[in-house]
Amino acid sequence: MLKYQIIANEIENNIYSNDLPQGTKLPTVEALASEYKVSKSTIVKAIEYLVARKIVYQLQGSGIFVRRRNRTGYINLNVTQGFTTSLKEFNITSKVLDFNLIKADKEIAELLECDINDDIYLIKRLRYIDEEIMCYEEAYYKKSIVPYLNKEIATGSIFEYLQTALNLNLGFSDRYLHLEKLDDNLANLLNLSPNDPAMVVLEQIYLSSGICFNVSKLVYNYKNTRFFLQS
Repeated sequence: MLKYQIIANEIENNIYSNDLPQGTKLPTVEALASEYKVSKSTIVKAIEYLVARKIVYQLQGSGIFVRRRNRTGYINLNVTQGFTTSLKEFNITSKVLDFNLIKADKEIAELLECDINDDIYLIKRLRYIDEEIMCYEEAYYKKSIVPYLNKEIATGSIFEYLQTALNLNLGFSDRYLHLEKLDDNLANLLNLSPNDPAMVVLEQIYLSSGICFNVSKLVYNYKNTRFFLQS
């Protein structure tokens, strides 16, 4: 992670650990720079990062204020870093169903913005929230960007690994949402019934440099997931 992202995470953790309510005014940029022993420009970038993530908001001439905290148990669709960020209060675990190094076909190459036959990690997982099935995930990662993955890493937070072990700087995402009825296979995986409804999300995740490195399809269990958006 970049320095400003580290500082932003520390400020966010401070907001949550102290349970600061909506509207709480944060210290000035100068005071934060002194507190965290970094430059004012780093604090400015950190605040811009937190504004983009809907953690704080700025009023010109008035200061920096805490935004309303998301309701417990809701997945924030604005967040790029995976839904574990939205669900810190819960135990998020994974069961790896399939782990393979494959060659990109035409469809995957178009979505990942790579060449056909490029090496791609394919990971299929069930994700759990407090031991209840939350979703089925089918994820593709460019090996040219993510040089090493294994099944053990895939049982945890892959995005945390990408940021801490590989120092990748996550940028932004495009998400496409639709509803569909479950077929027999997905219904069985999610412990639901065929033709039950499901929210399906196709994600394209980009580095801060604008390079797409991950495409994922997530099929959510309607009984165990809730979502929210902030504008």
